[in-house]
Amino acid sequence: MIGQNADGCCDGLASAPRDDERAAQLAKVFKALWDPVRLRLLSMIASREGGEVCVCEMTPAFDLSQPTISHHLKLLRQAGLIDCERRGTWVYYWVLPGVLDQLAAFLTTPTAGVTA
Repeated sequence: MIGQNADGCCDGLASAPRDDERAAQLAKVFKALWDPVRLRLLSMIASREGGEVCVCEMTPAFDLSQPTISHHLKLLRQAGLIDCERRGTWVYYWVLPGVLDQLAAFLTTPTAGVTA
């Protein structure tokens, strides 16, 4: 996952410097999100009513081959952002529970003591 402290809560970027291991985990996530195709794929999956989408529905949205789309989806899985399940000849994808909330919490700056 994105990074959790001993209490299971997310450590924000501004809460403390990252150690090497957590920085490497986060770098993998941000590297996966850096590519516009992967960012679009994640958005398509996350915004889907019902929470999952078949690869057969995503591929036509891109001017890329199915193997290329599958490669991008594999990188999102390896980064810990999505998971999948094969059903017959098709593969269905969903965003892992809480992962987007953890990413948002990591990027949120604490507001305590901040004045406008």
